[in-house]
Amino acid sequence: MAKEQEKKTGKKDSYGADSIQVLEGLEPVRKRPGMYIGTTGPDGLHHLITEIFDNSRDEAMGGFANHIEVALLPNNRIRVVDNGRGIPVDIHKATKVSALETIMTVLHAGGKFGGEDSGYKVSGGLHGVGASVVNALSIYAQVWVHKDGGIYTQEYSQGKKKANVKKIGSSKEHGTIVAFEPDLEIFKEIKFDFARVVNSLRQQAYLVPALRITVVDAREYKGEESSSGLFKALKLDKNGILEISEDIMYLSNLSLQVPSQTFFFENGLTSLVKFNNQILKPIHKNIFYVEKKAEGVESVEVALQYADDISSRILPFANNIYNPEGGTHVTGFKTALTRSLNTYAKKNNMAKDGEDNFTGDDVLEGLTAVISVKLREIQFEGQTKAKLGSVEAQGAVATVFGEAFSAFLEENPEDAKAMIMKVILAMKARKAAKAAKDSVLRKGALEGMTLPGKLADCQSNVAADSELIIVEGDSAGGTAKTGRDRSIQAILPLRGKILNIERARLDRMLGSEQIKNLVLAFGTAIGDTFDISKLRYHKIILATDADVDGAHIRTLILTLLYRYFKPLVEGGYVYIAQPPLYKVKRGKEIMYFYNEEDKVKALGKEIDNAGEISEADLAQEAELLERAGAEVEDREETTEGRKQKILIQRYKGLGEMNAEELWETTLDPEKRILKQVHIEDAQEADKVFDMLMGTDVPSRKMFIQSNAKKATIDI
Repeated sequence: MAKEQEKKTGKKDSYGADSIQVLEGLEPVRKRPGMYIGTTGPDGLHHLITEIFDNSRDEAMGGFANHIEVALLPNNRIRVVDNGRGIPVDIHKATKVSALETIMTVLHAGGKFGGEDSGYKVSGGLHGVGASVVNALSIYAQVWVHKDGGIYTQEYSQGKKKANVKKIGSSKEHGTIVAFEPDLEIFKEIKFDFARVVNSLRQQAYLVPALRITVVDAREYKGEESSSGLFKALKLDKNGILEISEDIMYLSNLSLQVPSQTFFFENGLTSLVKFNNQILKPIHKNIFYVEKKAEGVESVEVALQYADDISSRILPFANNIYNPEGGTHVTGFKTALTRSLNTYAKKNNMAKDGEDNFTGDDVLEGLTAVISVKLREIQFEGQTKAKLGSVEAQGAVATVFGEAFSAFLEENPEDAKAMIMKVILAMKARKAAKAAKDSVLRKGALEGMTLPGKLADCQSNVAADSELIIVEGDSAGGTAKTGRDRSIQAILPLRGKILNIERARLDRMLGSEQIKNLVLAFGTAIGDTFDISKLRYHKIILATDADVDGAHIRTLILTLLYRYFKPLVEGGYVYIAQPPLYKVKRGKEIMYFYNEEDKVKALGKEIDNAGEISEADLAQEAELLERAGAEVEDREETTEGRKQKILIQRYKGLGEMNAEELWETTLDPEKRILKQVHIEDAQEADKVFDMLMGTDVPSRKMFIQSNAKKATIDI
C-alpha cells in the first residue's frame, strides 16, 4: 500500500509508528497550555492563582478550613495558604510515591473523585489538573504541609520534582502552603494585577459562609526588621526573592507595612447583591433569598433585587466556581423568573387582557441576581469551567427558585408591584425599540442608502481586511479621507459628542443620527437581531483627539459598544488609535512623540549630523502653524559647537495634521500604534460604566478624587 501511495504522489510514505509522539508526565501541559488555562495572556496568568485557591476553598467548603491567604511576593511569586487538613504526604498505593508528589506532578490526580470517601461532598476542582497544571507552568513551585505535628516539603521546577518529599521540622499548625513562580517560557509577560486578584477573591468570600480571605501585596516588601522581632525569618536573598521561614503560615499575622485586604461576610449572597447595587437605586426594599437542597443537587442558592437601570447583572456559580458563560443553572433561573412574573401579573390583573407575555429580556432589565449551585457530580464545559453543563442543575434551580420566588411575591405585594411595573416598562420599551429599529432599517432600504452618507467606505468587501476608522469632526474626517488607504480603510466622522446611552433605551438611541450612523456602518444590526457574522469591518478604530473632549467622546463610544455591541469588544475587533502629541523638526529630521516623557528623553540626547534649517524657514513655518492654532515652541540647542534650531509642534487634534502626517503617524498599518480593547473583568467593567456614565454623582466624584493622581492633565 505504501509503495502504491509513493507511486501516485511521488512522495515516500514515512507515516508510521515512529511518527506518533507520546508526551509523558506534564509535557502536554507545557506544549499546549491553552487547553488547560485558556490562554497564556493575563487571563491565563491569573487563572493560576484561581486553580491553587480553589483547592484551599474546597477545604473551607468542606468545613475543614476558615482562613485562606493569597500573597503576591517579589519576583513574580505567589503564595497561597490555608489552615485545612493539609495535603496527604504518605505513600500512594498506585504511584508508589508520596500523595503530595502525585497531586503535584500527575494529571487527573486529586482528592475530589471519591465522593464522600474523599471528605468532599462538593468541590470545584473535579478534574484533578489544577495543582499539577500550575506546577507544570511554573519555573519554581514548592509546597509545605503542616500535618500530624510535622512540616513536610517538596520543591519542583517546570513540573518535575527536585527532591523527594521530606520532613523538615515539627509544627502545631495544620494546613497547606503553595508557592509558585510562573515560567517566562510560557507567559510572555508576568504582571499580576492586585486589584483583579482582590475583586476575584472578594467574590469568593461572599460565597463561603464563615470563611476569611486575606490578600497581601508584598511585592515591594524590602525585608525590614520589625520592632517586635516577628520579621526575623523574612528577608530578601541576593536575587531579590523573599525568603519565608517554613514555620510562618500567615503573613497577614505579622502586620507587614504592605497593602492588604481581608474579607469576611456573614450574609453571603444578599451581601453580594447589595455590593453590586451599591451605586444603583434599588426599586424595592427586600432582597429575595432562598437556599434549599433539591433532588440531585446539594444546594440551590439564589438572591436577587431589581434596580432602576436598563442593564442586568447575573452572577452564576457552580461549586463556587464563577461561570461567566452561564450554563444550565442560569437557564433554569431565567425560565422560572419569567414564568413566576407572568403568572403573578395575570393573577393580580396587572397585565392587560390580550397583552403579550413578558419575555426573558423584559424580566432581566435592571436585575441583579446571584445563582449558586453545589453538586457532588459536576460537569463543566471546558477546563476553565466557564459554563456549567450538569443537566440536573436546570430542573433543580427552576423548581427551588420558582416556588420560593412565587411565595415571595405573594408575601411582599409592594415589592412585587415594583417589580411588575419595572418589567411592564421594559416590555413597552422593547416594543418601541423594535418599531424604531424597523423604521431605521426600512427607511434606509427604501431610500437606497443602507450606509450613512458621511461614511467614506473602503473598496474591499472582505471584512477581515477592512477597517472602520471613527474620527472626531468633519475637519479630521476630511484629512483622514485624503490620507487613508482607500482600498481597506473606511472613514466615519462623528459630529461632536454622541448620546450617553447608559440610561437611554434603544428607541431613543436610534433617534440619534450619530448612533444610527454607527449601527448602519457596523452592519450587524442591534438588539435581538444583532448578528456578528454580518460585521463589515474586523477592525473598528476609535481615533479621537488627545484632549479631554476626545477622551469623553471615546468613553461615550466605548459605553455604546460595551452595552449594545459587547461581542465586538469580546472578539477583539475594537481598537484605540494613538496619534502623536508632538512633531519635532530639527534640521531636515522630523520626529514624532506620543508622550511628554519620550519627547524629553529624546531631546535631552545629542543628535549627530543634524541638518540646519534657516531662520527664515523656521519663522515662516512657525507663523503658518500658529495660524492653524498649533502650539509652537522655538528652541535652540548646541551640538558640537553649532546652534541647532528645534521646532516643536504640540498637536491639539487630528485636524491639525495634513493627510501625509496623519497617514504616517496614525493610519499606516506598518507604523501606527493601536491599543486593542478587551475586557479583563466583566463585572468590574460593568460597575465602572455604571459609575462613570450613570446617575450616581457621589460615587463618580469619589472615583475621580481617588484616581486624580493617575490622570494626565493637559493645562
